[in-house]
Amino acid sequence: MIIAAAQINSTIGDFEGNRRKIAVRSAEAKAAGAELVLFPELALCGYPPMDLLDQDRFVELNIQSLRLLQREIPAGIACAFGYVNRNIRQEGKALVNAYGIILDGELVFEQIKTLLPTYDVFDEARNFEAACRWPVFAYKGERIGVAICEDVWRETETPGTRYALDPVQSLMDRGISLLCVPSASPYYAGKLKVRENLAARLAERGGVPLVYINAVGANDSIIFDGRSFLYLPAGGIAPRIKGGGYGAAFEEDLALWNLNAGARNEYGGAICPANGPREAGLSAAELDTLEDALVHGIRDYMNKCGFTRAHLGLSGGIDSALVACLAVQAVGSGNVVCFSMPSRFSSQGSRDDAAALAAVLGCRYETLPIETVFSAYLAALEGVFEKRPFDIAEENLQARIRGTLLMGFSNKFGSMLLTTGNKSELAMGYCTLYGDTNGALGPIGDLFKTEVFALCRRINDRALAAGGKKIIPQAIIDKPPSAELRPDQKDQDSLPPYGELDEILKCYLFQNLSAGEIAARGYDRALVEKIICTAARAEFKRRQSPPVLKVSPRAFGMGRRMPIARHIYEAR
Repeated sequence: MIIAAAQINSTIGDFEGNRRKIAVRSAEAKAAGAELVLFPELALCGYPPMDLLDQDRFVELNIQSLRLLQREIPAGIACAFGYVNRNIRQEGKALVNAYGIILDGELVFEQIKTLLPTYDVFDEARNFEAACRWPVFAYKGERIGVAICEDVWRETETPGTRYALDPVQSLMDRGISLLCVPSASPYYAGKLKVRENLAARLAERGGVPLVYINAVGANDSIIFDGRSFLYLPAGGIAPRIKGGGYGAAFEEDLALWNLNAGARNEYGGAICPANGPREAGLSAAELDTLEDALVHGIRDYMNKCGFTRAHLGLSGGIDSALVACLAVQAVGSGNVVCFSMPSRFSSQGSRDDAAALAAVLGCRYETLPIETVFSAYLAALEGVFEKRPFDIAEENLQARIRGTLLMGFSNKFGSMLLTTGNKSELAMGYCTLYGDTNGALGPIGDLFKTEVFALCRRINDRALAAGGKKIIPQAIIDKPPSAELRPDQKDQDSLPPYGELDEILKCYLFQNLSAGEIAARGYDRALVEKIICTAARAEFKRRQSPPVLKVSPRAFGMGRRMPIARHIYEAR
């Protein structure tokens, strides 16, 4: 049997557009010889729908679209896709996360998702009722079972999560010959290798092929990378009928495999370190994939929010330089405006570096000096400041003036403002509310500072390897990071060295280690306590900051929900 994985970029709530993609891709799959075409989890309504599920109209439009597809899917091909349905049982939640198959106009099969995650960015148990049965779809000589996304991730033993049921085991007990895994699995660096290892364990445990169908596109903070694949129990990642082993990364694609060809392939080789790049360091290939993810995230966020143009403050520092590069890739140089907003503390070198980068990128570059406005603010506040020494209050005024100017441009021209803060800064609250946190999206808010440096170096290395010149001026990479809000200011005046800071933050944010546990790894106990306390006290800033693009196992925002008012017990 020839099967197809149709990676589509669903927009949440765009039932007509999503339905059209399913119908068109089904016709294309049939024309290419496929007998079964598989779409991602909740492809019909988009993932994650969150509390739109509380709106009855949302559910009704979803079901109407399902009925329309029964008439629109061409005959002679089984079309499988995800959607929201009502729970027909008399108990539990009103809705289910369903995956159905249409064949010759009839809904001939439906599997409900069993394991409903509530960790990281997921909150499915809030809205859905779990499955209590696991049917098998007999088709073209195969016995097909469906395990929807988390139904197979039970194998990974996610910290803090235990499931009593094992839907994959139930399907294997029923004698399936093919396991289909429709997913909306978010990207993070190294995720593909995690999926491969998972598929290998399941395929070999049951002795059956496993086809993994993943979504593409970006919805708010979450980026879906596609890269669907067929895993054979004895041979790893199977080759597609036409080229490669995987579906395209971050692009819509239609991948076909001959399930019965018996071909064996070694596409499942090392993509990234098996223990995860956040521990072992990012390879050049994974840095390229990370860059693609961020570009894709910016582009899709803008498209789905109705923006065609973006702008940002270009300070001459490395963070804004990286965001500018990503934005130009996402929407084109003609749709990006960079603003230099120098104050009395801005160095000439930073101004020159910002102008040089904008020239290389080919985007519009404007200079808006803030000295006049800053002086007016100081004059207005002179009395109430009671002649106290210059401190963080005056520093933050400069950031807030810049944020106001950038938002003014956004309002006047309908341009989307991108913030430029990185994860290290957001963790430590090294940012100004209503200043540099102003904006609609934080593209690099899930990158540690050391990763920002690594990605910028990779961008330049790739440009040189292609026979061109460096894109990001070397001076931007080499200079000590500085906010330039007071004379001779350096980030390291307020923060530990980024190399040490980032490693401690990984222990705290990713592994949930206490101060004592982190110090036992060789770090200074007082420094660890200071970092944890500072990070915890900065939660109020992160709560008011724009969403960041998730590219790590645990990003700020939906993936890490912390109370603001609390005792910081973990620092002791």
